[in-house]
Amino acid sequence: MSSSAKKTLATVVGVIVVCILVACTQAPRSSVAAEAAKAAKPDPQTVVTDHMAQWKLKNPERAKNWVEEEKERHKIQPPADNSHLLKGEQGKGHAYGNYTEKDILMWARETEKLVVEGSRIFHNADLLGGTIGVSCDMCHPDASNTHPETYPKFQPQMGRVALLRDMINWCIQHPVRGKGFSGDDPKMRALEAYIIAQRKGVAMDYGKH
Repeated sequence: MSSSAKKTLATVVGVIVVCILVACTQAPRSSVAAEAAKAAKPDPQTVVTDHMAQWKLKNPERAKNWVEEEKERHKIQPPADNSHLLKGEQGKGHAYGNYTEKDILMWARETEKLVVEGSRIFHNADLLGGTIGVSCDMCHPDASNTHPETYPKFQPQMGRVALLRDMINWCIQHPVRGKGFSGDDPKMRALEAYIIAQRKGVAMDYGKH
């Protein structure tokens, strides 16, 4: 093989080796960057949990009774009484046959706690992320006139059929002048729970204006 051919071959081999080394070093970097970006993005549940923990540290006495305080401050509808599920023929083999009175009480407590958290957010401009001091209750005292039972329905201001959460975000983004919540944000879940709970006993009638 001539010297020029050897030089050409050596150059080609060198280029291949460099490409392989670059690929090997770039992949981990991309992976690390992706993981770093993922880690930097705050988890909504973590944020809410951290805020609640800080509030409890600053308010040790109130932290014990925040649910009762919120219930006293605002009229909140209680969850359904499911004690009937433990009576009659709903014994072993039935869908509710393995549940106890303690389970029923836990369901009610956790459901009510989510609704009460929604009330807390509904009545607080800061928790809503507002920028002009406006909270939901300024237009809808204790979630009145929200009519969650009428969704989904066509909303002219959006130009499309909206779900309840769409209307919640529209209000947050416009009258409240804040940033809307994602569908799985704990604050959105709590707001939906509270607004629906406050219309307890009202018949579903979707599409109604």
